[in-house]
Amino acid sequence: MIQLSTTSVENYETSSDWKVCLSQSKMTCTELLSYLNLDSHPLANSEAEKLFELRVPKGYLNKIKKGDPADPLLLQVLPQARELLEVPGFTDNPLDEAKYNPVQGLFHKYENRVLLIASSTCAINCRYCFRRTFPYDEHRQSRSDWQTALDYISSHKQVDEVIFSGGDPLIQTNQSLLWLLNEVDSIQHVTRVRIHTRMLTSLPERLDDELYIGLKTLKTPLIIVTHCNHPNELGKDLLPIFAKLKSANITLLNQSVLLKDVNNNAMILRELSKQLFQLGILPYYLFLLDSVAGAAHFEVSDLDAKKIYLELQSMLPGYLVPRLSREEPGKAAKTLVNLDFKES
Repeated sequence: MIQLSTTSVENYETSSDWKVCLSQSKMTCTELLSYLNLDSHPLANSEAEKLFELRVPKGYLNKIKKGDPADPLLLQVLPQARELLEVPGFTDNPLDEAKYNPVQGLFHKYENRVLLIASSTCAINCRYCFRRTFPYDEHRQSRSDWQTALDYISSHKQVDEVIFSGGDPLIQTNQSLLWLLNEVDSIQHVTRVRIHTRMLTSLPERLDDELYIGLKTLKTPLIIVTHCNHPNELGKDLLPIFAKLKSANITLLNQSVLLKDVNNNAMILRELSKQLFQLGILPYYLFLLDSVAGAAHFEVSDLDAKKIYLELQSMLPGYLVPRLSREEPGKAAKTLVNLDFKES
């Protein structure tokens, strides 16, 4: 695992080495605001920072508009006083994941798919993360520990897709990640492998040659799902990254979360879909917020979400419209939001 330093954000070392970039992603709220030319912020709170560590890679940080306290990228990473509020219905474990945890490091929620907790940390800590209070210490795995999860997959023939999640799987070293990917790749009845990551858009240096070659040589079809919520997170700097992945016949999808004051606007979502497509990425899901404690201020009501979505549908061809969905404990699949509504 890469160690995160406490180097001041003002003293970043310029490097193309993703491990160096990652090691510098940890910072304080004061350092974050100073870098963005903000003397203070009306929402910033150091106690919230203690609850959930502040991490932002410099590549993402440089896409935040300096001097703008309402920047939508800033609001996704800024520790806020509102995170300390207790809001009815918002809990530490909104998806009740422990019910679907037959062996350490693995979740089997849906019939033909399992999810591996392939990492306990992320390069960027999103304040709305539904796993912000997840007990990662209970799922830390050595190479020998992973054998139990691999045996579980091998013995459940109905499992045809394995999903790498976390934390962010790409925060693992190439050696560790490629070993686990190749172990899954060798299981005959697994016909798809999926990696969910925010690192390729927030820290694109991560796709180094060793990782690229390792992904390219997998026999099982690979899907990478990026987690991008706003078009300002994208840019021409990402073109070579996703072009390489496309050239390796890797399917590229994106999922977003609908977030108040960030992207709860059909015009923003339209631009996001268009920019994703330019990078070779298809919009996949647009999720309603999971009701995790500390994130209630990001919630968009069902009624408003439906209005935004219907407007978005009118702006784009169907293949660029993500599915408006929510995740509910105990359901056999993601729940598509019913677009019928009555205004009160």
